[in-house]
Amino acid sequence: QVQLVESGGGLVQAGGSLTLSCVASGAMFSILDMGWYRQAPGHQRELVASITRGGATVYAHSVKGRFTISTDNVKNTVYLQMNNMKLEDTAVYYCHTRYRFEPHWGQGTQVTVSS
Repeated sequence: QVQLVESGGGLVQAGGSLTLSCVASGAMFSILDMGWYRQAPGHQRELVASITRGGATVYAHSVKGRFTISTDNVKNTVYLQMNNMKLEDTAVYYCHTRYRFEPHWGQGTQVTVSS
């Protein structure tokens, strides 16, 4: 059973930066493809960024150039560096992976961007 634990959420002013972390356990981290999703009130959960075990990345158009996803295989951690944040980045952010064909989600961490 894979467990994902996010941290790093909080309140940040528009234009500021925040880094989210997600520690994975229960599976060999180096074989996992990892992703960050977010869900704002009244909206569906959407993909923010993903990274494959080989290091290939995908970003939502709305965050491209501002957010960076990366991994540390020693720490079993995936990061989401968020720069130049906007009000519309406010959401609960979830860490995600798929292991043995089953999706796994973290508990979510709230990110709030203020003006």
